[in-house]
Amino acid sequence: MSIGFIQDDLDLKLLVLYIMDRAAGPVTFLQLFELALCDAGVDYFSLSQAVEHMVATGQLSKEEDRYSITDKGRRNSQICESSLPYSVRLHCDENLVKVNDALRREAQVQTKVTGNPDGTATVHLVLNDMETPLLRLELLAPDAARAAAWGEVFQADPGKFYLAVTGLLEKKEEPS
Repeated sequence: MSIGFIQDDLDLKLLVLYIMDRAAGPVTFLQLFELALCDAGVDYFSLSQAVEHMVATGQLSKEEDRYSITDKGRRNSQICESSLPYSVRLHCDENLVKVNDALRREAQVQTKVTGNPDGTATVHLVLNDMETPLLRLELLAPDAARAAAWGEVFQADPGKFYLAVTGLLEKKEEPS
């Protein structure tokens, strides 16, 4: 059995703070668990307890199913990060690249379907360029299944969708 650098509750909390301080946005517990597995000393039960304690002490916040670091947690992370072994930090940084790419894309491309009382549904499509909204569109669909399908098409290639919409707006009427 391999023993990691994470030996106790304090080490685990430092690891969580290090990860959360570098995450591009709020993460689910599963994402945090996968990122924390960079060390053999991490287990699901201990991580769960540590995260709950960190929420209770104000170092992390939880909104719906996602966690983010608070200012208090960020300060603690920056003070204590050198206590975490370099090899663990390096492995965390490598793992964060893929997760951060996904988090950034998730923040840039959003779809949401809301049902309407008459059985129709509205699909909300949002495309952001970092902080700037490029496109916000709401479409009425005959039902939730159709709205979800439209959302999937948008998610698959939002750039193509955006160019198609702007292309339609650029068309000039041809003389008759």
